[in-house]
Amino acid sequence: MELSILLTSHHRLLSVAAMLDVFQSVNRYFTEAGAPPFFDIQLLYGADERYKDRYSEFTTRPVTEVECTDLVLIPAFASEDIRTLIGENREIIRWLHEQHRQGVEIASFCTGAFLLGASGLLNGKKATTHINATTAFANSFPNVLLQAREILTEDGGIYTSGGATNSFHLMLHLIKKYCGVETAIYISKMFAIDMDREQQACYGTFTPNRNHGDELVKGIEQYIHEMYPEIQTIEEIVNEVPASRRNMVRRFKKATGVTPIVYLQKIRLEAAKKMLEQTNKSIMEIMLDVGYRDEKSFRKLFKRNTGTTPVAYREKFKGVVLNA
Repeated sequence: MELSILLTSHHRLLSVAAMLDVFQSVNRYFTEAGAPPFFDIQLLYGADERYKDRYSEFTTRPVTEVECTDLVLIPAFASEDIRTLIGENREIIRWLHEQHRQGVEIASFCTGAFLLGASGLLNGKKATTHINATTAFANSFPNVLLQAREILTEDGGIYTSGGATNSFHLMLHLIKKYCGVETAIYISKMFAIDMDREQQACYGTFTPNRNHGDELVKGIEQYIHEMYPEIQTIEEIVNEVPASRRNMVRRFKKATGVTPIVYLQKIRLEAAKKMLEQTNKSIMEIMLDVGYRDEKSFRKLFKRNTGTTPVAYREKFKGVVLNA
């Protein structure tokens, strides 16, 4: 099976290295069993040729020389500048359209989904990406059916994965599909990948970009960061700025990607998560410390945003922090 890994402009080297490591391991698994390598791996580049000599042990070709392949992998990006990513990968985007037209399956890993989003191939389809990039993705590509919590998606011959180690889960999914369950289990053991991960929401961290240039919004953000335990209504925030509620909400969402209330919720939940990780405070104490008064509502909101309960979250992460 011909496997084509794209050397997109601004790709993350570690993402490509992980793909090569995993699929080469699959090939070794087959050859050690006396069979030919399952995947014929090649690296393809577009107009940006700077990476073509970095992987000298592999077949490296421009996409213009490949009319059709069997499976295409798009690595994560090392840049968050969407406009630049689109501009410098236009040749690859055109090639992806032609491959999709011919029925070739395409898989993106982590923020590589932004390339598929820019291509339009994800319009009307389910997709996911790195949990911390989901807001930016949703704002950039509103026609995509974003599944922010999912570790991977499959829709119409196009696959996407969440961030970091979730990329390995998508690779295992593809290996299971093409090579069988036995091979997938072997690779999962080799790379110590848990095959039962169901969602990625609990791994997310709200880290808003505060370099948007809107001073009014920056002032609101600062107020929320300092006063989140005491704020009860959006009117309290509005009263702190010289703008109408409607104008303030519009500008805030344009700059941050979320409304002030959602921003406040996320700041509170991040504070709660840190307390769960680093302290022995009870759930009730943490809830009150971050500004909530109704335990049922707090637990419901926490689970909706993290995909797990406060108790389960603490069990998952507290030992990691305290034993570090």
